[in-house]
Amino acid sequence: MAQQSNRREGLTFCCSICLDLLKDPVTIPCGHNYCMSCIKSFWNKDQTQNHSCPQCRQTFTPRPTLVKNTMLAELVEELKMTELPPATTDHCYAGAGDVACDVCTERKLKAFKTCLVCLASYCEQHLQPHYESPVFKKHKLVEATLRLQETKCTRHDEVMKIFCRTDQQCICYLCSMDEHKGHEILSAAAERTEKQKELEVSQQKLQQNIQDGEKHIRMIQQEVESINYSADKAVEHTAKIFTELIRVIEKRNSEVKQQIRSQQKTKVTRANELQKKLKEEIVELKRKNSDLEQLLHTEDHTQFLQSYPSVSKLSEPGDSPDITIHHLQHFDDITAAVTATRDRIEAILGDASTKTSLTQVDMASLPQTVPKTRAEFLLYSRQITLDPNTASNGLLLSNENRKVSKNEGKIQRTHPDRFIGLSQVISKEGLTGRCYVEVEKKGEVSVALTYKNISRAGDFTACAFGYNKKSWAFTYDNSYTFRHEPSIFITSHPPSRIGVYLDHSEGILSFYSVSETMKLLHSIQTTFTQPLHAGIWLHAPDGNSAEFCEPKQTD
Repeated sequence: MAQQSNRREGLTFCCSICLDLLKDPVTIPCGHNYCMSCIKSFWNKDQTQNHSCPQCRQTFTPRPTLVKNTMLAELVEELKMTELPPATTDHCYAGAGDVACDVCTERKLKAFKTCLVCLASYCEQHLQPHYESPVFKKHKLVEATLRLQETKCTRHDEVMKIFCRTDQQCICYLCSMDEHKGHEILSAAAERTEKQKELEVSQQKLQQNIQDGEKHIRMIQQEVESINYSADKAVEHTAKIFTELIRVIEKRNSEVKQQIRSQQKTKVTRANELQKKLKEEIVELKRKNSDLEQLLHTEDHTQFLQSYPSVSKLSEPGDSPDITIHHLQHFDDITAAVTATRDRIEAILGDASTKTSLTQVDMASLPQTVPKTRAEFLLYSRQITLDPNTASNGLLLSNENRKVSKNEGKIQRTHPDRFIGLSQVISKEGLTGRCYVEVEKKGEVSVALTYKNISRAGDFTACAFGYNKKSWAFTYDNSYTFRHEPSIFITSHPPSRIGVYLDHSEGILSFYSVSETMKLLHSIQTTFTQPLHAGIWLHAPDGNSAEFCEPKQTD
């Protein structure tokens, strides 16, 4: 406290021109004190002979006679005896790039404010008159600036207080009467007010962007915390999961072997039956050929003609058995399915040859990386096989159960899983993860994904695809509509090929019109609680069909 008091006293006995303790102090008529040499030098520079006070600007005529103030000199000497540091130690001198005080006569101090009326910059000491004297009350003070000369017209050396909207530049009042005469002009203050409003709007947008950015940062931080938590849980359960996975693979291996052997037995039995039937037919054909050969060599015309009606019927072609031979491809579908399963497991687990695949899968699972091109969708394509046990009566499955159509013969099925009353069928495969399928359709067809436990009979809304909580359908109803309880109109121009994209874990389901490009028909995001099965619903009349394609990039 004593040190601060001493410093205030030091400033009291400080010359406002040199900002140092008074040397040979003199008091001029207005009552302000200066070093004798400082005030003399100040007045000697005044060419107007209007001797004024540097602080209050009061003028004196004639020039006052300067007499040393003895009492003040003694007080200054007492202060020096207390070893008070010079008052200037509390100030900074102006250096390169700083705004210097225009009043300081010796070493200049940093300017504190710039006066737009005086067109001068002042340090704190020389600025005091602007605060104390009524003469400077209306002067405009701003932060000290080196750009003071930019406010003056280079042509007329006048302050530019006018803005020309025509030329979009600041001008002085002389310019407004000269080359800017007739232009749209207004005060610089008025133009600044409008421009400031625009900047305030821009600032609000920037602040909103900042808030949004900070919000996103918080969301990312939450995501990081969630990732860390999930990673810890994953590490905790990895050993158990891998043990269960090995058990499942071994079980599935046994089942696939049994399936192959069962198909082998069925196919061989069928082939033997066809072979036996063909041999019997060949024996019969040889007999007929022998009878024809005998008749052809008969010389008696009468006998030939009498025998001709009965023998000629032997040459009429009979029905050939329906024989389809798949050379060396009997079990390629099973091998391909197992190979695809192996490839998926390797990709997910990060096989040594594809160490980055796990990272790629994780990144690809983010919602914002939904495929855009057909080539990207085909990376997730899945083979679909329709389950004949679920097909309603009157539906015919073909092309290895990938195609369904209506059949006038009304095929009868008695399996408990079949749909009753609606011409519907679902796939054997349950879909999870990221999947993509394509359906080539003809006529009035609904394409759906559904839980396996959807009702097979009873109330219409309980079993019809898209009319309940267990199914999602791109369905035909005079127009094409997306249905999941409430309906959403899509288009009156149905596409011939529909692509269905599923990201089960993210809850994304999208329907696309497939041509040269992928056109999004409708997309939803929800939560799936069970694997989904592909479904087809053929509406009346007969002739409608749908086939799950094996899409290729050249399709």
